[in-house]
Amino acid sequence: MEESSEVLFSIFGLKVTSQVTTMWGIMLVLVVISVLATRNLKEKPGKLQNLMEMAVSALKNFFAGLMGEDKAVRYMPLMGTLFIFIICSNYVGILPAAGVVKGFTAPTSSLSTTAALGIIVFFSLHFIGVRTCGLKGYGKHFIKPVAFLLPFLIIDEIVRPVSLALRLYGNIFGEETVTEQLYELFPIGVPVVMMVLSLLFCAIQAVVFTMLTAIYIEEATEPV
Repeated sequence: MEESSEVLFSIFGLKVTSQVTTMWGIMLVLVVISVLATRNLKEKPGKLQNLMEMAVSALKNFFAGLMGEDKAVRYMPLMGTLFIFIICSNYVGILPAAGVVKGFTAPTSSLSTTAALGIIVFFSLHFIGVRTCGLKGYGKHFIKPVAFLLPFLIIDEIVRPVSLALRLYGNIFGEETVTEQLYELFPIGVPVVMMVLSLLFCAIQAVVFTMLTAIYIEEATEPV
């Protein structure tokens, strides 16, 4: 299966692909759910509010185990948004309509999407690092423990978002490819098993991406 990059239409000369339209759909659904869950917050929450509070609490506890309670709360908007968007994008890829219905394709099966996520993480890390430690204090991260490591640490900072993007893209695109090939060889039984395994696999990829992001933020904000 080749990466789908069919252009559906253009807006002011910008090409819009099926990954983009699916991404818009995911964002719209998440916005609607967020508005419905928070527009009338109650001390005794309803089902939707209770579900959202449980999800946010689970994410906060997960990140707190990686970077501490204070940092988990402070950077929850970034890391939580990344996790929710990625896992929703991954799960879209295992729906029967994905790749079949025009304009409906898993965003994370496109390198463009995962590269954009990697770029967001890259700039966020340095912005957070400078804001927390100051420009001089953050710069010390690149010359400790010895100054000659500067070129290697700079390369490492560039490699991090690249590896995040390629890992997510490669795993999701590869999983979709394997599932499609198995469906062609064994149309009964095996694809169903793969789709069940994909439920766990897609969640793991979202966890790995955000876990590494949390670790990178923890390192960037650590006093030198």
